[in-house]
Formats: sequence, structure tokens, C-alpha cells
Amino acid sequence: MPTTVHHAEFEKLAADTLARWAAVPVTIASDIAGIPIAIDPRIRPLRVFPLGKRMVGQAVTAWCERSDFGAMLHALDIARAGEIVMVDAQGCLQTAYCGEILCGYARRKKIAGLVVNGAVRDIDTIASWDDFPLFALGNTAKGPLGKERGSVNGPIAFGGVAVSPGDVVLGDNDGIVVIPLERSAELLALGEERVRMEAEWVAALEDGGTLVGTFSVPEAV
Repeated sequence: MPTTVHHAEFEKLAADTLARWAAVPVTIASDIAGIPIAIDPRIRPLRVFPLGKRMVGQAVTAWCERSDFGAMLHALDIARAGEIVMVDAQGCLQTAYCGEILCGYARRKKIAGLVVNGAVRDIDTIASWDDFPLFALGNTAKGPLGKERGSVNGPIAFGGVAVSPGDVVLGDNDGIVVIPLERSAELLALGEERVRMEAEWVAALEDGGTLVGTFSVPEAV
């Protein structure tokens, strides 16, 4: 069956909203969500992020059949600057789904990042780019075997987390979380409050406070 492209419509978040999300560590976003939003921790960035830097953008989704990268090609074509392409390759490590050519194309389009639940290749070149984040499950030299199947911009299950087009994707050296678009404003406020709270904890400890007192732990008996 040919690749299916769904024409998903979703609210495009303001640049300042995404910038505020970029100031929230993945660890904090995961802690305050109240639902599972952290994807499989085996999916790692090729390049270490500088201190305080993160990948953030709204999701474009692609579901690929094993060893077929057709859906990914369509997704990269329709993705807009600032968006993040989430490619569910079903954990396939036998063939790579992208390399220097596809990632270079995405980089020139100013796509904010690419996340692949599968293998990639040409990692030396891609890891040398400091302006294009790529997360992947692994790498292999062998290329894809097909380009005809899959689906784009439908809901997917990605690394144990439900992802829909437009969801907020946040990634750093601790991993990736996917924030449902409809809860973005609520969770952003909670995340910013937690950032402030953690700064207060650090200040209290640096001022000589104890862990038990700072974290309001019940006294031991």
C-alpha cells in the first residue's frame, strides 16, 4: 500500500512559548507531567548538547514499515522550519532510515530536529553539526530497502509514548519527553514553577540547609 499522508491541522505555538519550554529541563517536564511522557531512554542524541541547550518543537509524525523509509521522506518534505520529525521505525536496527543526505536536507529547511526509533548512519558527519539535533536508537551501515509504505501525520506510539501531530517535543542529554498539545500551557506553568522551586532548594542547601529540612522530609525515628 502506498504511503498515506494525513493533512493534520493543529495549533501552531508562538515562538516565545517554545522558547519558554526550552528553558525547562527534560527531567523536570517528566516529573511534573503526572502521565508517562518520557520516551524509551535508549533513544539518545548523536551529539551532546551544550549546557542548558535543548531541542524543542512541535511534532510531525511518521510511521515506517520495517526497512522502508517512504513515510520519512514524505514527512521531511512537509515538515516546516522549527518542527521536529518523529519517525517510528518500530525499533528496526537492521537498516538505517536516514543519513547525511536526508539530515542535511532537514538541516537546510531549519527543521528543529529528527528523532528515529530505529537506526541511522553517517553519524560522524551528522554529529559534527552543532545546529541539527538527531536522536536515534542505534546506527548501522546498511541502507533502507524500500520507499513505498507507511503513514505520515497520524497518531503513533513512539518509544512507549503516544505522539500526535503538533505535540511539543523536548529533548536534551537526559532524553526526550512529548507533551500533549492540549496540556502544553498547563504543564509549562507547572514546569516553570518547578524550575523556580529547584533554584530555591539549591540556594537553601548552599546556605547550609539540610536535605531533610529543604525537602520537608518527616523526621526519622
